[in-house]
Amino acid sequence: MQELDPSVLQKVNTWLQGNYDADVKQQIQKLLDDKAYTELTDSFYRDLEFGTGGLRGIMGPGSNRVNKYTIGTATQGLANYLKKTYPGEKIKVAIAHDSRNNADFLATTTAEVFSANGIHVYYFEALRPTPELSFAVRHLGCKSGVMLTASHNPKEYNGYKAYGDDGGQFVAPHDKAVMDEVAAISSIDDVKFNRVDENIEVIGKDIDELYLAEITKLSVSPEAIKRQKDLKIVYSPIHGTGITLTPKALELFGFENVILVDEQTTPDGNFPTVVYPNPEEKEALTLALKKAQEVDADLVLATDPDADRVGIAVKNTENEFILLNGNQTGSMLINYLLTAWQDKGKLTGKEYIVKTIVTSNLIEAIAKAKNVTYYNTLTGFKYIGELMTQLQGKQTFIGGGEESYGYLVGELVRDKDAVVSSAFIAEMTAYYKDKGSSLFEALIDTYVQYGFYKEKLISITKKGKTGAEEIKAMMEKFRTNPPATLGGSKVITLKDYEKRVETDLNTNTTKAIELPTSDVLQFITEDGSIISARPSGTEPKIKFYCSVNGKLANKEAYKETDQQLEAKIDSIMQDLGV
Repeated sequence: MQELDPSVLQKVNTWLQGNYDADVKQQIQKLLDDKAYTELTDSFYRDLEFGTGGLRGIMGPGSNRVNKYTIGTATQGLANYLKKTYPGEKIKVAIAHDSRNNADFLATTTAEVFSANGIHVYYFEALRPTPELSFAVRHLGCKSGVMLTASHNPKEYNGYKAYGDDGGQFVAPHDKAVMDEVAAISSIDDVKFNRVDENIEVIGKDIDELYLAEITKLSVSPEAIKRQKDLKIVYSPIHGTGITLTPKALELFGFENVILVDEQTTPDGNFPTVVYPNPEEKEALTLALKKAQEVDADLVLATDPDADRVGIAVKNTENEFILLNGNQTGSMLINYLLTAWQDKGKLTGKEYIVKTIVTSNLIEAIAKAKNVTYYNTLTGFKYIGELMTQLQGKQTFIGGGEESYGYLVGELVRDKDAVVSSAFIAEMTAYYKDKGSSLFEALIDTYVQYGFYKEKLISITKKGKTGAEEIKAMMEKFRTNPPATLGGSKVITLKDYEKRVETDLNTNTTKAIELPTSDVLQFITEDGSIISARPSGTEPKIKFYCSVNGKLANKEAYKETDQQLEAKIDSIMQDLGV
């Protein structure tokens, strides 16, 4: 008969005997009585940790779950870190939450703990997008900020994104310092839960208006929008926070024909019309696509629950709606921005763009051709934000993004921003329509000009403690025994970002990787294919990113070349055994 691991049982008993609410103890006791040992193990085998996206997990009782106590402990740790980092200063923080179940309760808990620690809290009156929280941190001169969200995860999840004084998520060494402070809290009795009302200030509309006004100033092609103001845009917030600002941003940019997906406009943490509230999933856009067909839309936009990611659909040459992936949208956005800046004579040689190491190298090819500096960062938008802060005042950030549907235009925030991205994707669509081209045709033109880059992401889910161990074993296997060939092409370079070493497999020589350590492996083949293996920092998954490329002779060759590159990706994935 299965028994509980002694370390797990010890944690369970700590919660049963400690200063926790009676209903929480009741839930835990029921799991014990029912001998639900797998669930108890997953709930208590570790403490929730900050990953690439902060703290994220399934809601419920336990140290490895999101609840009042894990959120309270994280906040107390963050409060202790802030007080040590800014001794004698008046510390201010901003707090917001999305539409998830319990998000307002968890945001209130966060505000109460900060207030009990003598920290001044700017508390958003109701749900707001993640990027607005980043903007508020910067605008209000806060030392930190917290967003209660689990982004695009299923409804069972919630989470906690912690921000530094630049409006970006914490990076090394600060993230580790916060984690150390959280780990140092040995008892729930060390967490101050008693609210101090005078330390909590409610904010809302004033920040909304300022943020939207600043976004609108960034517009590069207002004259194209003026001529294409009737562009038909279908928009869905997928039951999330996007509804609070995205339609208004589109209106302020000058778009007069925005059609909402009514069934998905009401914020709802159960996300009743979708399986996953993730614009990366075609299923999440089903209703938006249906509406687009009804009204013959030019563009479909859908944002995730905290409105930091946006998915889009456009019409292809056969007049069918197709979804663009994150690499395609990101590449198009960067190409548009650089072209529009060039058109206006705004490129001075001091501008730059940023992408992550697993995002399409098409972006790199475009930047090189236009003589604009580009940077690669580790996966996770916090690294893009960190670079922006380092370069502030020295170079001008035009835009950046990552393949996971997160983009940013302008320097107002330090996180991915679906509000500003939606406005600019609409502006880009108007710009190309003004020139007699659809967005899809402009994408094909981009491939003809810079090369046809095709990417695919394969995610393998491995849940719980055993899943984490399996993922670790897979990475170890790839590290010690890298594939010799992939898709019929020799693997010539191995980049190990954990060891920060790049190995030339032809000469067996190595050189250092000048990026922070991260559990990522990249295989680069002779024909320029790049395959990356990376365990997710926020979900129980291992992700394989595959990028292949070839020449596209002309528009007519698109379908055939697309099929050839797809076959190549399939062959590579087969070789990897995934």
